[in-house]
Amino acid sequence: WALARLGTPYRWGGEGDGGFDCSGLVQAAFAAAGVHLPRVAQDQFDAGPHLPSGTPLLPGDLVFFGPSAHAVDHVGIVVSTGEMVDAPHTGAVVRVEPIFSEGYVGATRPAR
Repeated sequence: WALARLGTPYRWGGEGDGGFDCSGLVQAAFAAAGVHLPRVAQDQFDAGPHLPSGTPLLPGDLVFFGPSAHAVDHVGIVVSTGEMVDAPHTGAVVRVEPIFSEGYVGATRPAR
């Protein structure tokens, strides 16, 4: 679902029509699969379940970034080894890019 939105503009607070922000994209993608997730990245991280460090990431896992686990400010959806789809920032579009190493705080595997 999220990959079908490639090229959609980033829009802060965006949840669909007109654009997405990172957590809006995640929430909408999982809703399309029948999985309810909270709206903002920190709440999505807190909802878990968290993957132990070193667990191989699978497509559909969520990866989170920020200064700490208590200050998460970005989320992406794993699409393949080392890559995620995300809505990165103002002026960008939904795209596939390498999973960031800087600021990585953890991953979750929401119920599918």
